[in-house]
Amino acid sequence: MSEKAEDANETPERASGVDPRLLELLICPLTRQPLQYDREHGELISKKAGLAYPIREGLVLMTERDARKFDPDAK
Repeated sequence: MSEKAEDANETPERASGVDPRLLELLICPLTRQPLQYDREHGELISKKAGLAYPIREGLVLMTERDARKFDPDAK
């Protein structure tokens, strides 16, 4: 199977190592709002908080200290 075909079939679970049902249940610990999964960067995004929580080895690091700050309005 080609690399492109593998990428097309990659589920959030395969990409992140985290069950996609869990990803749907997680909320931002600061804003209590739903998070968006960013497959490209392996992060859960809180637009309201302006934070991206990393997923490392199948674990979501949901502390402000571990999160990457970003401008949700920047392109």
